[in-house]
Amino acid sequence: MLSDNVLSADNQQGRLHYNLKPWYVTGFVDGEGSFHIAIYKDPRMKIGWKIIPEFHVSQRLSSRSVLDNLVNFFQCGYVKANHSKNPKDKTYVYVVRDRNDLLTKVIPFFETHLLVTEKAKDFAIFATIVRMVEKGMHREEKSLKRILNLAYTMNGAGRYRRRKIETIM
Repeated sequence: MLSDNVLSADNQQGRLHYNLKPWYVTGFVDGEGSFHIAIYKDPRMKIGWKIIPEFHVSQRLSSRSVLDNLVNFFQCGYVKANHSKNPKDKTYVYVVRDRNDLLTKVIPFFETHLLVTEKAKDFAIFATIVRMVEKGMHREEKSLKRILNLAYTMNGAGRYRRRKIETIM
């Protein structure tokens, strides 16, 4: 029987909650994470394109608890079904899109706890773009082109992107 006290030991039994260590998080993200710059056509934007920096970490449903623990670790972000419209996809993703959280929590963490794989290059580009967007540079055509050129060097040089860079610029 569960207690009325939500913080009691009875109510904590079924929850997997671990106090993640910083270097564990770095290694985990090196293997399972990504730094991504989403680019959306948006006629409401001055130049017609919206730039959304995103930090993602994916896992199967059976390991979702580690994603929930990342929310606690970074004190930001959320967990959602990765491809909710695809019933065959049973993966979940931890997502941080809030620019302030990226600038004050995620980026400083990975600048202190360095990634060691090829993902370190993607992170460095990601951090540069987030700071450019924070300065409003994505609203200027020349700077938007620079952001796009940088974004298209990330994550396999843009080979997974739906649009060719030429269709944007």
